[in-house]
Formats: sequence, C-alpha cells, structure tokens
Amino acid sequence: METGLKNRVALVSGSSQGLGRAIALAFAAEGAHLALCARNGQSLDALASEIRRQHKVQVHTGAFDVRDAGAVEAFVGNVHNVLGSVDICVTNAGGPPAKDFLQTTDADWDDAFALNLHSAVVFARAVIPFMQRERWGRIVTISSMAVRQPLPQLVLSNTIRTGILGLIRTLSNEFAKDGITVNNVGPGYTATGRLKDLSSRIASSTGRTEVDVEQAWIDQIPVGRLGKPEDIADAVVWLASERASFITGQTLLVDGGMYKGM
Repeated sequence: METGLKNRVALVSGSSQGLGRAIALAFAAEGAHLALCARNGQSLDALASEIRRQHKVQVHTGAFDVRDAGAVEAFVGNVHNVLGSVDICVTNAGGPPAKDFLQTTDADWDDAFALNLHSAVVFARAVIPFMQRERWGRIVTISSMAVRQPLPQLVLSNTIRTGILGLIRTLSNEFAKDGITVNNVGPGYTATGRLKDLSSRIASSTGRTEVDVEQAWIDQIPVGRLGKPEDIADAVVWLASERASFITGQTLLVDGGMYKGM
C-alpha cells in the first residue's frame, strides 16, 4: 500500500528505545527523513547510524528532556532549518511511575503533567506553524488505552493522559482547514522495557512473580498475547499516511481487543 510518506520529514520524540524506536524505524522503511529526540544521546546516535545505513534517509537528532519547553521549541526550529520541513510530529514519552493514589505526591502530579501532556502541547505549538505553511501536516500523540479504560496502579497515567483527548479533538477542529490531521494512538499492554519495569514493581509489591503478573495481563487480552512495538508503529504510520487523510480527532486503541467498552 502506498503511504505517500517518502521524503516527508517525521519528528519522533522518545525515540531512543521502545515504542519511539519502533516508530522511527517504521517511518524510515517508508522512506521518510527523520528528526529523533530523547534524553539518551548515545542511544539516539546509534539508532541514527543504523537507520542511515539501512534506509539511506536523512536523520537529525537532539538529546534533551521533553519537559524543557525551550529545548523542544529550539529542536523543532533546528529540524526545519536542517531538513527543510516538519511534516509529521509524533509525541511519545515514557509514562509516569506506577503508584496507588495515596502514594502519589504533588511532585508526581506536576512531573506527569509536564511529561505526558504539556510536552505534547509544546510540540504541537512549535510544529503547527510550519505545517500551516505547507498546507499539510500530521500530529500523532501516543498515550495509552488508559484514556478509555483506567488501569490498576496507574492513577497518574489514567488521569493526565486523558487530557490528550481534549487536546487532539480541539486541535483537529481548529487546524483541519490547514490540511493538518491530529490523532491519538492508545497502546495496550505492549512488550517494552517500561512494561517490564511495571511488572517488576507490581510483583515486588504483591509477592507474585513477574511471569504471573504478565500472564494476568495476557489473560485479559482477547488475541492472547502482549502487543509488540511494531504493532503500535504500524498504526502510527498509517495515521500519518495519505491513506488516512479523512481521519482526524480520533483515538485508535492498539490493545488486542482488551478495551471492553463500545
């Protein structure tokens, strides 16, 4: 299927590992040039070298924390200067820590807001003017299936990430006239380092084994397995493609059927 992404410029945050890394590789396979950012500059540079070698596309990197609004804005400006455009922006960041409500602190809430909601706002504010000039753009936020169905011990994620729904619906309505679509992808339980950390935390607090914790998740998923990072990457690439040009303001759950609502 022709995606129309060849020679587009895709910015992917949190791309040094996990979902972000898989998304970057998927765009590269479609011939898109890449702007990659994360806190770990060494991992970013290794990924950039791999992508250049395998896919012969341009890759621009920046190592910074997405909670730093000034760094986000400077990076987006640099991407436009170096690569010539910012056609696609995928906002992805690691989730807040697993805690029960009474364990959370004000600092936890402030940090979760900065990482998982405000960073998406800052990226959108920075890239939209460039997209308006081209009369074409794709913004895809990565959240969690928790925006539809709260998950145990993830009160920070359940609450903060839900704000993404209001953001994408508002932006999709305001900027559709400029040829910009804005959508959200909500992964279910996906086999990443973050999920491994979550299973370890739950196991240590409940006296269960990590294998038992992961099997309990799998038992809730109709397709009978954890998600793969590539499952989420494929959904993101499709939403960014020309094939999805009539879809905006939507949340696509990639959860193996785990969500029980209508």
